[in-house]
Amino acid sequence: MASPLELRHLKTFHALREAGNLSRAAQLLNLTQSALSYQIKLIEDHYGTPLFERKSNPVAFTVAGQRLLRLADAVLPQVDEAERDVSRLVSGAAGALRIAVECHTCFDWLMPAMDAFRARWPEVELDIVSGFQADPVGLLHQDRAELAIVSELDSAEAGVTFHPLFSFEIVALLPNGHALLGKPWLDAQDFAEQTLITYPVPDEMLDLVRRVLQPAGVTPPRRTSELTVAMLQLVASQRGFAALPLWAVKGYLDRGYVASQRIGAEGLTGRLYAATPARLAGLAYVADFVRVMRETSLRTLGGVTLL
Repeated sequence: MASPLELRHLKTFHALREAGNLSRAAQLLNLTQSALSYQIKLIEDHYGTPLFERKSNPVAFTVAGQRLLRLADAVLPQVDEAERDVSRLVSGAAGALRIAVECHTCFDWLMPAMDAFRARWPEVELDIVSGFQADPVGLLHQDRAELAIVSELDSAEAGVTFHPLFSFEIVALLPNGHALLGKPWLDAQDFAEQTLITYPVPDEMLDLVRRVLQPAGVTPPRRTSELTVAMLQLVASQRGFAALPLWAVKGYLDRGYVASQRIGAEGLTGRLYAATPARLAGLAYVADFVRVMRETSLRTLGGVTLL
């Protein structure tokens, strides 16, 4: 019987190893978890053997699975390289990607993505527009940037294409031992008597303020800091509360430096998008950079979900 092994199966094995489990691998592959499970079952039925341990976390491959994974490691880089070469021949590869960001914590995941991209497209000039940008999409219109990282999708923005990246939970940061840690979650009134420590940005760029506090009419005392570590130091010193992405503070939480609490019964979810001028959205290296950002973030950040 002919083998049913296809390129997509090799990509599946690679994604399983990179993501560590079925649900995150399905996100990398833009599949539902059930569709991915079915795909794996078909190939396992063909060979008559399991390819990975179902209860392992992170995923552990069987001897047969390891052999197919070695094949994936040999084949997939060659396929990627060939596809990029064809893209270079068809559309050209020289160009620039100047990146503007509106979030202070974006650099935690953006730098690894940029490093990975440089290895794939060394001829593309990659740079970050210096400083925090309150209106990064405006820089696209002014031809001062080719890509912007933003937290809001504006479908009415003419001439701009938005590429979904990932969503994440925003948590409240409290001093260890604080009485409010005994609650199942925090609501707007819990912030009323606490100093709110934020980055020095407009309120419309702060999800906690815009989506939780302002609708409830809560206006706590405020203090700002440019640095995440300085904000957490103030929280640890009982100078106030902060609200930051879980992935940005997980290391501090793991070390017990501060404590976290959910905001609202369902949690407060933030989202990030890449915005590019519509005229550049079809360029191969732009599309590949969006892909690299998504995949790198899923692999390296805890608790994110691809959009």
